[in-house]
Amino acid sequence: MEIDKTYEFTFVENKSKFISLLIPLTSKEEYKDKLLEVKKIYPNATHYCYAFNFKGYAKASDDNEPKGTAGKPILRVLQLKNIDNGLLVVIRYFGGIKLGASKLLRTYVKASSEVINLISKERGE
Repeated sequence: MEIDKTYEFTFVENKSKFISLLIPLTSKEEYKDKLLEVKKIYPNATHYCYAFNFKGYAKASDDNEPKGTAGKPILRVLQLKNIDNGLLVVIRYFGGIKLGASKLLRTYVKASSEVINLISKERGE
């Protein structure tokens, strides 16, 4: 599924604020510029975890969250939902309560899934 505009979903989990952004890409190199833009728009966040998939080329980052709890789960969601031209960034503002690895992983999956679900809602699917 190709995307043509940015989607955003925000929620709070145990006092941490999570903002997920699904951003269309026109090339695999573009993700770096888009990520820098996100960091300017949402300064001082604790983590900017992301994954992108562009025509079979993929990359993911946990951005200092525990290994395997953010980037790879975000990428799995992108791939399961067949997003082929998107960067998915989940921004976290830490609220002071540690979630633990399994809860953290589930939260990043939720953030990723919910922002992608906005496409289906918008398209009436």
